[in-house]
Amino acid sequence: MTDTSASPELSSSLSATASDEILDQHIQHMLVAVEHVLRNSPEGTDELNLIKTLQRPPWRLIGDLEFHDTQKLYPVHFLLFHVLYHLKDTLIENGESLTISPLRIIIERQDTVGGTGLPGAVDSLRKFYLDLSQYKLPEEAIQQMMDRFWSGYQGLGPSKPETLHAARVLGFDSVPDCFNTVKQAFRRAVMHAHPDRGGETEEIQSLNEAFTVLKTHFSQMMEQT
Repeated sequence: MTDTSASPELSSSLSATASDEILDQHIQHMLVAVEHVLRNSPEGTDELNLIKTLQRPPWRLIGDLEFHDTQKLYPVHFLLFHVLYHLKDTLIENGESLTISPLRIIIERQDTVGGTGLPGAVDSLRKFYLDLSQYKLPEEAIQQMMDRFWSGYQGLGPSKPETLHAARVLGFDSVPDCFNTVKQAFRRAVMHAHPDRGGETEEIQSLNEAFTVLKTHFSQMMEQT
């Protein structure tokens, strides 16, 4: 057995290696779990519900989480999307596609060969989430990243299915014509979901995500007019 106590540098190096190995094992477990969950969710799911599923038996791959705490939420979000982009690369080889966004995650058959527009923006997201050096960021960087996520990372805004899903989260059957209507519905929904009225912080997180998607949608419409 190697005695590392006499060499702080070696001890630190071995500790970092052990930590990397544990993280890699966790990623492999998450890959198996996420693919299983998605294949048993033919209608797809969203990030919030996927996290909750991974928290429950038989997986228990994510511990307790305060969804309003961005410092604690970011590493979970990053690692989950890291796993999703790895899975996306694997599925492409089998003729399948994986839609990845906080509001819509779904495995589908790949009907066409090759990309379908905005390859640079998609590749930028893939590059970001597959870079494990982004797993731990300072507080300011995390806040900036979370603030700009739905503002259109590298110019990429929410897709039509994501926008429609966001509208349904706020109680609409279709995307409203007016952003003021969205704001009014959002305020009512948040008041109803407030913990003081028996709601849950996870529900408010979902409402916030939906509101941000629709805000980005209407902002882009304004820019195009």
